[in-house]
Amino acid sequence: MGATSRRRCRRMDLCTTAEERELIDRAVAVAGTDLTEFVVTHAYQAAQRVLADRDRLELDPAAAEEWDAINRSPARDLPGLAD
Repeated sequence: MGATSRRRCRRMDLCTTAEERELIDRAVAVAGTDLTEFVVTHAYQAAQRVLADRDRLELDPAAAEEWDAINRSPARDLPGLAD
């Protein structure tokens, strides 16, 4: 997500403690950016990490083979499920 690729038009209000705001402001200064860019970039990256395991499944070759074997197996009969 690039800052210049999209025009931001949706407002988001946040409440912080004084300590949180001071720390964020210090990080913004060190990063050499502005508050909006810093917060949006890092919130966006955090959201991607949180959702990564829900959006795609990445397996190493051995795990992928095991996954395929499980999916090739016939379904088990679960008598209680019909009830």
